[in-house]
Order: sequence, then C-alpha cells, then structure tokens
Amino acid sequence: MIKMRRKKKQISLLMALFLVIFGSIFYFLEPSQANPNTPTPTPEIVQANQEIQDDEKLQIWFLDVGQADSILIQNGDANMLIDAGNNEDGKKLVSYFQSLGIESFQYVIGTHAHEDHIGGMDDIIDNFNIDTFYMPDAITTTATFESVLDSLDAKNIAFQTPSIDSIFKLGNATIDVLYVGTDDSDLNNTSIVLKLTYGNTSILFMGDAEKEVETIIEKKDISADVLKVGHHGSNTSSSKTFLEKVNPNYAIISVGTGNSYGHPSNTTIQNLENQNIQIYRTDENGTIIMTSDGTNITFQTIQTNTNG
Repeated sequence: MIKMRRKKKQISLLMALFLVIFGSIFYFLEPSQANPNTPTPTPEIVQANQEIQDDEKLQIWFLDVGQADSILIQNGDANMLIDAGNNEDGKKLVSYFQSLGIESFQYVIGTHAHEDHIGGMDDIIDNFNIDTFYMPDAITTTATFESVLDSLDAKNIAFQTPSIDSIFKLGNATIDVLYVGTDDSDLNNTSIVLKLTYGNTSILFMGDAEKEVETIIEKKDISADVLKVGHHGSNTSSSKTFLEKVNPNYAIISVGTGNSYGHPSNTTIQNLENQNIQIYRTDENGTIIMTSDGTNITFQTIQTNTNG
C-alpha cells in the first residue's frame, strides 16, 4: 500500500513537471497568444502606408495649352507652376487647377516675358495664393506684361528674380537655377532654366532658351532623365552637343497643332530620334503627366480643357 502511494505521488510529480515544461514550450512557440499586446500588421495598415508613399510621389503636368507653355509640379502638398500659357488659356487653367483642389502655389515662375508663357499669369495671380513669384529682370512694354505687374501689385506679391546657381525646395524635390538672362532685346534667352531633382530622377526645364544658352550651361551638370525641350522644338534649340550632354530618356515638346511657326522642326525631331529619346508632344498626346517615385518614371496622357 505504501509503495502504491509512493508510485501515485511520483506519477503526480511527473505530470506536474510535464505540464510546466509543455507550457513553457507553448509560450515560446505562440508569443502573440501569450502576449495579447503584441502588435500584428493588418491589411489596413499596409494600405495606409502605401497611400502615404503614393502621396509623396512627384507629379508633373505638361499641360496642353496649344502653342504655349504651362507646367504644373506637385510633391505632397506643395504646388509649383512654370508659365501660364496664352491670354486665352488663363481662365481655363484656373478652372482646371481648382478642379484638382489647388488653392495655393509655393512657387510660380514666368520663364520669360513672352505672351505664350505669361499670357494667363494674371488670372493665376488673381485666383490663387502665391508664396514666391519669379521672373527674369528683363522688362517689356506689352499689355500682357503690364497685366502681370498690375495683378502682382493688387495682391502685394513681390516680383523677384532668382540668382543663377541658387537652389530651392519643393516638398522633397530640389530645384537648381541653372540660368537667368538679362538681355531685353532677346527675351527667349532671358529664360529661367531649371533642373529639378527628385531622388535619383531629374528633369531639365529649358523655357525658350536657345543654343546660345545651351552652350553656357553645358559646363554644368545638365544630365537629366527628362528634357522639356526648349522653344517648342524650334531649330534654334536642342543642338546635338546639348542633347548629348543632357542624355535624356524622354523629351517633352509643348506645341500647338498646325502652328504657323513650323514647330517642332524636323531638325530637332531628327536630333532627338538619333539619340533614341522617346518623344511626347502636347499637339499629339494632349496633356502629359509624368510621375516619379524617385527611382522610376512613368507617363500617361489625358485630354484636359486647358487649351484656349
């Protein structure tokens, strides 16, 4: 009888020991069950993170404004505008930007004082909050230019000219001012030339700058993935040497259908094709939207009611 009791006691001790060991193993194998406060990722969290990443992408609209230029740049909540088309494009651009939910611009840039670049600028100034307005210090006496000055005065916005080699930020994008001219007798070559860098991608905006300016800036780092072609594809711009220095994968030409200037020129198109550069044109593609995640660049084309 005593032996039997001892056996039962030994079995009980063995069972207790077994339960302790098994429980410890179970605890280490199932930590999320053992600690209910351990966070676990959910599809909702992953989706939210993805949306934040998408919001941080750089987007550039090369807007269809006919024989003119207008470029919208967005990164996060920051907006920037380069040029505002012809006079007839102004109200259409205002409506389109408002449809995108835009209320303000961190930077607005008139590359130079020709009507096909600042024609709609007074409408932009009148309808949006603008932190910084840049144009070359090269005046003209046209009614279009005077309207821009009047709108700036009415909103108490300073007319500023950026310094060559100055740098400013738009969200996570960095923008270098490569050139600004001062010769009133040649407004094309007063164009503000900008290089935007976002992550490992870059875009070169030439305004209407011609070969004389190209030669000057060739000494700088003008390599870029995307080239906004100078002067609507005129043969006064986009020399072979310049294109070799830039070495872009893509070229954007803002140009009007059947324009009287013969833009873009066959010479420019041939120079681009000889370097296997993919060409997008607003006269053929409509508005061109470029998206960069800092590594990859994609394009889509849409029709917008922005050509007056």
